[in-house]
Amino acid sequence: MPETVGQPVEEEIPNCDENKIKPYQLPDPLHFIDGRPVTVAQDWPERRQEILRLFEQTLYGATPHLAVETRCEVWSVDTKALHGKATRKQVRLVFSAAARTLQLDLLLYLPNTRPRPAPIFVGLNFSGNHAIQTDAAIALAKAWMAEGPGVVDHHATELTRGVESRRWPVERILERGYAVATAYYGDLDPDYDDGFQNGVQPLAYQADQTRPGADEWGSIGAWAWGLSRIMDYLQTDPDVDAGRVSLLGHSRLGKTALWAGAQDERFALVISNDSGCGGAALSRRNFGETVASITRAFPHWFCDNFKAYGQRVQDLPVDQHMLVALIAPRPVYIASAEEDVWADPRGEFLSAYHASPVYHLLGLDGLAAEGMPGVEQPILSRIGYHIRRGGHDVTLYDWDRFMDFADRYLNVHGDD
Repeated sequence: MPETVGQPVEEEIPNCDENKIKPYQLPDPLHFIDGRPVTVAQDWPERRQEILRLFEQTLYGATPHLAVETRCEVWSVDTKALHGKATRKQVRLVFSAAARTLQLDLLLYLPNTRPRPAPIFVGLNFSGNHAIQTDAAIALAKAWMAEGPGVVDHHATELTRGVESRRWPVERILERGYAVATAYYGDLDPDYDDGFQNGVQPLAYQADQTRPGADEWGSIGAWAWGLSRIMDYLQTDPDVDAGRVSLLGHSRLGKTALWAGAQDERFALVISNDSGCGGAALSRRNFGETVASITRAFPHWFCDNFKAYGQRVQDLPVDQHMLVALIAPRPVYIASAEEDVWADPRGEFLSAYHASPVYHLLGLDGLAAEGMPGVEQPILSRIGYHIRRGGHDVTLYDWDRFMDFADRYLNVHGDD
């Protein structure tokens, strides 16, 4: 059951013509709300917190401070997986709060060809851990799933095993010296509007609460919370180099990766692939998918407050270049696809470009480009970017560039 891309609603004709973009002015990440300029690096932490609060209030919602009890069980280890190339672990994380429980299943592959601990790529998947490999030993996802081929009563069947393997080139990742970890995003919150009853949100509800408040987390916030809980586990696993964790996501999970990386500075490197509106693409361009269309088609992804900006996006106190800037000083990579017009590749590039002043303030290079590069001419500066051939997907080309980027900034093959 691969993820699908949101399509425009009938009442809106999307603009996909650069010549029809109306003039806009971006909010400045280096000015406080009261107008004071941020002129020295020492001021950035205060401004950073201000920007985080604005994203909480207007887009993703605030993540509650959950007092969860976490139980961790490594229930399966195979030291000769993939014909001896890898060690495969399956880990169950059980979260309990407010007399409720939530289960997250984590799948890890660790290379057997390099010393441990290993640097690792971490990301959520769309169809269950069993979908990234054909290995029959990987547990089927049991959480609520959107209906589709191979899904019966919102549960995965054997027909979905391996259906997402082309997006997760596990053996190539291992050959490059990296481990990889993934979990099914539906374990954290089902990706349809269920009134926020079957995911993590009820663990935070007060006695009289039945759904998040207008400025509280939607599904993207829940998925981001889960990525931080995965990071909690990785910090306890002696086989993983928790100081070299690269976080990545595609499409709606690219939005999630950026939001998780902005909130949780333990992720050493953050990657957004084809994340579009509400991810890396500038909202004010109103190009391809817009705030109006995305909040109608997927209202559960964001906090309720975001809907109010559908017809007045210019009033948003933030734009997505500020989300990219929240990753500073850590490396961040943004990837686009030439045919993925709905996700606005130029808008994704411009977010990277306009985040650069924050990196410059901190004494670092930002995006080393004044104009959008040619197709498959990657930029590997501290804010990295590429646009490849093809459409909305994660390809081997993308993965190789992500690993090139991690090689450069995490010193994976240097002195450990």
